[in-house]
Amino acid sequence: MKEQSTINITLERTPAQVLPQTNIANIRYMFMEMHEQYLDHQPASYYYTVKRIMDVTISAIFIITVMFWLTPIIALLIKLTSKGPVFFVQKRTGYMGVEFNCFKFRTMYVNDEADIKQVGINDKRITAIGKFLRITHLDETPQFFNVILGEMSVVGPRPHMLYHTRYYSEVIPYYNLRLEVQPGMTGMAQIKDYIGEISVERELRKRIQWDVYYMKNRSIGLDIKILFTTFASVFQKAYQMISNKGAK
Repeated sequence: MKEQSTINITLERTPAQVLPQTNIANIRYMFMEMHEQYLDHQPASYYYTVKRIMDVTISAIFIITVMFWLTPIIALLIKLTSKGPVFFVQKRTGYMGVEFNCFKFRTMYVNDEADIKQVGINDKRITAIGKFLRITHLDETPQFFNVILGEMSVVGPRPHMLYHTRYYSEVIPYYNLRLEVQPGMTGMAQIKDYIGEISVERELRKRIQWDVYYMKNRSIGLDIKILFTTFASVFQKAYQMISNKGAK
């Protein structure tokens, strides 16, 4: 069973007699205090400029040195294993709720549920090459173009499909807080292993807590830490997958 991560956030407590008593009320109260504290937080004045320079530099280097030769290989494998386009373009919710076209390599057979149904671990819609692309996150590398266009950052809360944004904003208190920063290719929730399919609402609440944690602690140092942790995790998963196949 996956070990659950916790966040230690210092909160100013109101007198015990006025604290909400129900579980849902307690969760709403926690997010309300998160929201109030976040409003007082501002990253260093140079943060946004340096972050944008990092985004463009990292994306440009990866596109020039890796994607120019890797894309034709992946495109050929996708075409050989299934019918449909090489790229999957989906509307996602971006900064301040603005919609944008999120680019990915297609990892599923063409289907009518791609924009409304989450992808499960053993989802039958995933193609043979798609499984490898998803485990190694190579399917998300076209999002470096989203970063160049200024629609995403390399580090930030993961952008959700429009359907989920509408739904979760109605059932999760202060869900839309995460829209106050630019979405990212990887983020705090992802390095804490909150990735992939959301099977229970509690997992999503944990992701939102980590998103808020990131927003409250944004710094160039934290972004670099998230990047290195992500790269290490990707290489480890790719190695394990190749090793397991070789052992069979």
